[in-house]
Amino acid sequence: MRVSRAQAEENRETVINVASRLFREHGFDGIGLKDLMKGAGLTQGGFYKQFSSKDDLAAQASRRALESATRRWSTAAATSSDPLEAVMEFYLSPGHLGEKADGCPLVALGSDAARQNAEVRRPFEDGIRAHFEVLDELMGDARSSNPSGKAMAILSLMVGAVTLSRIMEDESLSQGILDAAAGEVRRIAHGDDVA
Repeated sequence: MRVSRAQAEENRETVINVASRLFREHGFDGIGLKDLMKGAGLTQGGFYKQFSSKDDLAAQASRRALESATRRWSTAAATSSDPLEAVMEFYLSPGHLGEKADGCPLVALGSDAARQNAEVRRPFEDGIRAHFEVLDELMGDARSSNPSGKAMAILSLMVGAVTLSRIMEDESLSQGILDAAAGEVRRIAHGDDVA
């Protein structure tokens, strides 16, 4: 049975959205095309009509995940008189820690992305730059081309803290990592210690 163009595009969007979640949950190599398509409620046969390769899907799903993460930061920032604090509280929270399929793709896939080809790495680089821009704006330090050292330090610190916290089985140590990172983010954002 032929699928209309509108249905084909809807199916494609569904596959990208589902893959965005499943890759964050299982890693790029932790789930095959059959299970990705099954998760989208489709058969594997239609995959190559929509995507040139699994890397093509990984790149598109990663871009979708990173754009979603940036939007989540903007939403959190818009709800507070201290936008950086709101982003930090959301990001360095036990709730975000538990969002493996919907949480930060830099945490879920960062080290995995570093081992992928340029097609898959590109959305991560673009997403990291977008996060730097948001951080610089939140600190009132918007720059035209290069991110500030503060933005780079804050993003690195927060991604690392969530990554380490997810590893820890000891809940108090896990929370301690998040709390320590929050204190350092505040120090960096409000101090002049970082270039």
